[in-house]
Amino acid sequence: MTALLRLKGHEKDLGGGFKVRRVLPAAQRRSVGPFIFFDHFGPVTEVPGVDHDVRPHPHIGLATVTYLFEGAMMHRDSLGTEQLIEPGAINWMTAGRGIVHSERRPPHLRDQPFVNHGLQLWTALPLAQEEAEPSFSHTAASDIPQVTRGEAVVRVLVGEAFGERSPVPALSPTLYLDIALPAGARLELPPLAEEMALYPVEGRVHVDDESVEALAMVVLPPGPCVLHAPAGARIAVIGGAPLDAPRHMWWNFVSSRKDRIVQASADWEAQRMGQVPGETEFIPLPATQFTPPEPLS
Repeated sequence: MTALLRLKGHEKDLGGGFKVRRVLPAAQRRSVGPFIFFDHFGPVTEVPGVDHDVRPHPHIGLATVTYLFEGAMMHRDSLGTEQLIEPGAINWMTAGRGIVHSERRPPHLRDQPFVNHGLQLWTALPLAQEEAEPSFSHTAASDIPQVTRGEAVVRVLVGEAFGERSPVPALSPTLYLDIALPAGARLELPPLAEEMALYPVEGRVHVDDESVEALAMVVLPPGPCVLHAPAGARIAVIGGAPLDAPRHMWWNFVSSRKDRIVQASADWEAQRMGQVPGETEFIPLPATQFTPPEPLS
């Protein structure tokens, strides 16, 4: 097998001591299928009095995909959506031409400690939907298909795998799986998408004959592979069709056009992108102006 491309990621403080492991974009690989952003947060114990709330902020040209293993979040957005995010559900927010949202500690957990652990991913919207109307879709944990293959349990979060199709409304060919491998279990993973990568959230996994440590993404070569977890593992698999055009990404904005990001920046600075009902706080535009690197491709 061709040597695996490994993306170790780096720690990033989102403010107030809330730290994530950011794996995409990386210098070696900017995207996998439509996925252009991959943050892993926790497990972290949230305690009363510590504020890790994410204040209202804007997005364009992307879809956020939120998935929790433990804990809870309260999503609110400028469409008027108010949705409690809990483990096992998929929350898909299409930003399109522009949306504003916040993610906060739910009111019922304000006065008690709890563990938060999950993944926050972004996909670039197809060119034809970059300026689509914004929308929000919540798919409950009970509506996510689950497949058993030997001892392995696969939840099909987005896309299609092992004869099951997720109801999550992705706008381009997209694959997102949550795989649980008990100690000693094996799973043959077919080539389910044109581009694929896996990320052991917990535990070490062998991909054919190569060992992959937890918290390191590997981009999979074409063709099938066998996953083996000597001591057990939980694995996220992402992928899909490659980007249909290069993308620029700056702060919370994604677009195929530099001028669109400049416009979105001006709109946010002037507070023309909408508001989350009942919230007056917001995250200001970064002081550093948009100076785009090479686009994602």
